[in-house]
Amino acid sequence: MGLITLVLVGLIAGWLAGRLVKGGGYGVAGDIAVGVLGAFIGGFLFRVLGLHASGLVGRIIVATCGAVALIYVLRLLKR
Repeated sequence: MGLITLVLVGLIAGWLAGRLVKGGGYGVAGDIAVGVLGAFIGGFLFRVLGLHASGLVGRIIVATCGAVALIYVLRLLKR
């Protein structure tokens, strides 16, 4: 995955994750960071579960799932 694609997927996934968990956005840089970390986490989770997603939309779905998991864990730790 190219750097520009990674950043765009991260931005979209971070923004979507913020909306899904009712946290709002985290700003452009925050959304990218959450989305990129979410892409790695989502990729790991999908592999463990034996799932596969391909294409740009698949990458966004995987990254969003990972970003939601990341936000959820961070909120648990914050309490």
